Amino acid sequence: MTPTERFVQLVGGPEEALPLDEAALLIAAHARPGLDITAGLAALDAIAARVTSPDLGALCHELFTVEGFGGNRADYYDPENSYLDRVLERRVGIPITLSVVVLEVGRRVGVGLTGIGMPGHFLVGTTDEPTRYVDAFDGGKLLDAEGCAQRFAAVTGGQRLDPAALAPVGPRSILARMLGNLGAIARQRHDRELERWVLRLRAAIPSLAPAERRDLAAALAGAGRFDEAADVLEALADSVALPAEHEIRRQARTLRARLN
Repeated sequence: MTPTERFVQLVGGPEEALPLDEAALLIAAHARPGLDITAGLAALDAIAARVTSPDLGALCHELFTVEGFGGNRADYYDPENSYLDRVLERRVGIPITLSVVVLEVGRRVGVGLTGIGMPGHFLVGTTDEPTRYVDAFDGGKLLDAEGCAQRFAAVTGGQRLDPAALAPVGPRSILARMLGNLGAIARQRHDRELERWVLRLRAAIPSLAPAERRDLAAALAGAGRFDEAADVLEALADSVALPAEHEIRRQARTLRARLN
């Protein structure tokens, strides 16, 4: 099974059974074909084995003081900050990948945590104290709701934080956001190949907007892969209502005609 097939299989199953660590490593495997997923999972296991007790304090001490995880402030937009295997190797990343490390090591040692999809700065929430949050990018700093609001204002130029932005999010949302970050980097760098596989993986995540599939079809067509682009549009047509369905099928036929 290819990394793409395995990723599609995982995100298409029950979300409560979706292994975030494996799925995040599968994203990285698209950048480095042949990546040993098992080795990445073992690296997380090894870190968890060094956590001295199943509580947040011991977890943060191990990750941020002993292991030295922290934000890559020097090169924030380096794509490697979005690849979990490289974050584990280099001990630096962006808020969301560092949060995945916290979540997955925490899960292994029995600390109740959840992802918090605050716009602009991903955080980790605690299930025992709903108003306590971990900022993995800032060395595991603990925040309350007011601290989150201040952090949000800092990254958005003074905007006010909607309390709903601190609601927990599941693995699918986390993976979609990781891919969204990579997609933005691909567009900034005009990296068409990176953009194509990122769009393909995002389009596989259930509940994402139809625009994701349209973007994927456009990227495939731009690479001359008209048959694959038509397949994507036809799958989209199956999920939308009339008259949009007819228009999308017409676009798919147009693409297939370009193969002749």
